[in-house]
Amino acid sequence: MFGSAYRRVPVLVGLLALPLIACSAPAARPVTVSATQPGSPPPAATAAPSSAAAASGSAGLGRRPAAKTSTATKAAAAAGGDCGVFPADNVWHADVSKLPVHARSAGFVSSVGAGGAVHADFGSGEWDGAPIGIPVTVVPPGQPKVPVSFEYADESDPGPYPIPAGAAVEGGAGSDGDRHVIVWDQAACRSYELFAAQRSGAGWKAGSGAVFDLRSNALRRAGWTSADASGLSILAGLVRYDEVATGRIDHAIRFTVPRSRTGYTWPATHSASSATDANLPQMGQRFRLKASVSTAGLPRQARIIAEAMKRYGMIVADNGSGWYISGAPDPHWDNDDLHALGGLRGSDFEAVDASGLRVSATSGQVGN
Repeated sequence: MFGSAYRRVPVLVGLLALPLIACSAPAARPVTVSATQPGSPPPAATAAPSSAAAASGSAGLGRRPAAKTSTATKAAAAAGGDCGVFPADNVWHADVSKLPVHARSAGFVSSVGAGGAVHADFGSGEWDGAPIGIPVTVVPPGQPKVPVSFEYADESDPGPYPIPAGAAVEGGAGSDGDRHVIVWDQAACRSYELFAAQRSGAGWKAGSGAVFDLRSNALRRAGWTSADASGLSILAGLVRYDEVATGRIDHAIRFTVPRSRTGYTWPATHSASSATDANLPQMGQRFRLKASVSTAGLPRQARIIAEAMKRYGMIVADNGSGWYISGAPDPHWDNDDLHALGGLRGSDFEAVDASGLRVSATSGQVGN
């Protein structure tokens, strides 16, 4: 991933919860989507999947009762004010439903897996005793900044970052996976994102890190990574329950592919492979669910996600399991609803040519 080294995302199967965490900030507590508030009872245990579900890579979890918007989601919304995730004219929010099909779409889809099933790599509850997915920690205004050191400092934005000691880590504190930490400072309208994050003294250390001004369309420098292999923001591509609760997702969705091609496609800024096979997609390649695929039979949560994949599509962000889409955990996800996305296959998707949207190679802004 970094320089001459390339990484793969471990296959993460399972689901997460969304409570609050405590930190040393004197004002309000940060809100996180995976850590449990100290002193609160642990979440109810989740039954193990059936052998068939485990073999297929699905969590096999049962339906959770419907619930109102969580305290954490309300707190995050209250803290957010008018801070959206990038401007409305940003490429993440671009409608790609009418864009031309990419000339190598068939080869790209075949390489990811035409028969492969979509997997929502997020949800409610836990898996194997630890949260699995990509949590987001929302910090209050004035969250103290702490030192952060980087293994790949030459492609990382220097600290300090406003990351609390209790920030949620992807996979849990003992994870040996990607260990992403995503901190959303909604008052400053910035996202602070770390890869391979570990606590270190009074601060953190990480493989790489990036700071995204969510009011700006600026991309990272050409050739630079971020906390993601593509050099893009992770927060921007996550499916979040608060969006689905409104009935609409207005952005492209982050997903992974088993193998990618060297180089990168706008808006990505970083390559994660040395392979030259023309049938492999590059980081940043946009896909969409075909217009001909009916979503009418999907349950509500899955249908809203599928409709977003039709209109806004999906962006290749890292190497990993094919057709795995990323999201933030929340106790209000219905795992059966999300599992229904597995009825969508790779052949239901097509790669699109998004080059006509580009205004500048250094900007995520799209043209009219």
